[in-house]
Amino acid sequence: MSRVYNFSAGPAVLPEEVLKEAANEMLDYDGSGMSIMEMSHRTKTFDKVIQDAEADLRDVMNIPDNYKVIFVQGGATTQFAAVPMNLMSKNQKAAYIETGNFSKKAFQEAKMFSDKVRVVASSKDKNYTYIPDCSNLPIDEDDDYVYICENNTIFGTKFHTLPNTKGKPLVSDQSSCFLSEPVDVTKYGVIYAGVQKNVGPAGLAIVIIREDLIKEDADLQFKTPTMLKWKTQIDAKSLYNTPNSWAIYICGKVFKWIKAQGGLEAMKKKNEAKAKILYDYLETSKLFINDVRKEDRSIMNVVFRTGNEELDAKFVAEAKNHNIVTIKGHRLVGGMRASIYNAMPVEGVQALVDFMREFEKENLK
Repeated sequence: MSRVYNFSAGPAVLPEEVLKEAANEMLDYDGSGMSIMEMSHRTKTFDKVIQDAEADLRDVMNIPDNYKVIFVQGGATTQFAAVPMNLMSKNQKAAYIETGNFSKKAFQEAKMFSDKVRVVASSKDKNYTYIPDCSNLPIDEDDDYVYICENNTIFGTKFHTLPNTKGKPLVSDQSSCFLSEPVDVTKYGVIYAGVQKNVGPAGLAIVIIREDLIKEDADLQFKTPTMLKWKTQIDAKSLYNTPNSWAIYICGKVFKWIKAQGGLEAMKKKNEAKAKILYDYLETSKLFINDVRKEDRSIMNVVFRTGNEELDAKFVAEAKNHNIVTIKGHRLVGGMRASIYNAMPVEGVQALVDFMREFEKENLK
């Protein structure tokens, strides 16, 4: 069977070159006579894998020396609790910007630790179809941090301008936009991402933390479990316990693949070009609807619908005949969703638009 165009939001499409390289090394990685999945994480061979992965990520993102990088298990969702447990001072206050399901869940998790956590801006009033104005947020002097989910996978929105945090550290969940375009790391206190959307296999998160935000045990306000302490992972160089070695190995290959593509500037141009093909069609379509405010559109996750649930279901079913799969929208919004991450070729987006035109012609009444 030929490869399909996989528009899944995650686990998601990976670069074919990376998959082929990993397949070739499956039985014998680097002359070891075993796969990376069978290898002890304490070996010099794997130590080089994880060190190279961090070095390449630092290079790709231009991460300053005063930021630490860790590879941790549990995906991004585990960081919903890790963030307040590692960042809250005795004030136990934080400001959350609610722009979708994942920022809402992160807020609810933080509320378990303090009743002083609050939502300072939200787009819930229009079902998260826009990013609220964050130029003058009601940030308090004793807030420990400001939190955003930078790209909203389910609702198809993106922060194209970062909030004015009034000097407070910005924490950003970048799971579905991680490495899709250049970022100025110095504008953030913490960046984290579940890698399964744009970088690698599920089960791993990457956390980038500014050094001054890393607390010693005596300064933590909660009885933070050992595995959730960022300092534990930093001191052990992400090897406190057996890590998700396979995911780290694949991520490392993806980092090298991005560098070979020309880096994040090149990825941004490719991603914007792919998104433009789809959005340009949606703007002229008489059948398909995109509800997201134009200036807040994501270039990673494009949501659309016909307005008729039966017709949406028909579209999803017939798309498979064109090698277009996992195009169904999230249950919270219905319709369809095309996740066009870094590894999605432009041919896949064009195939989707071609099918949409054909479907519109046959079903528009």
